[in-house]
Amino acid sequence: MPKIAPGSLEPGMKTAKPVVNTSGMVLLGENTELTPELIDRIRNMEVDGVWIQGLSKPSVPMEEVVAELDRRFRLVGGQPHMDIIRKAVQRHIEGLYE
Repeated sequence: MPKIAPGSLEPGMKTAKPVVNTSGMVLLGENTELTPELIDRIRNMEVDGVWIQGLSKPSVPMEEVVAELDRRFRLVGGQPHMDIIRKAVQRHIEGLYE
């Protein structure tokens, strides 16, 4: 159940969680089937992403993605700010595989 950008929404998709705008206002409930009209409304509101049911997990194994992340951050390892960023990205990646 990934969170996808409003520009990638398609009719027939179903919400996995309530759709909220950036100020926390609920626009659509969970299990709502998206129509072209609802998608237009979402795109016109301040929504950063929509949790969608039934989409598969990433095709690349998580271990490979984390190894690539470590490779990209190897030159800045030990720098406190970069370690915080790497850990945040790793938590995000792990969340994609839940």
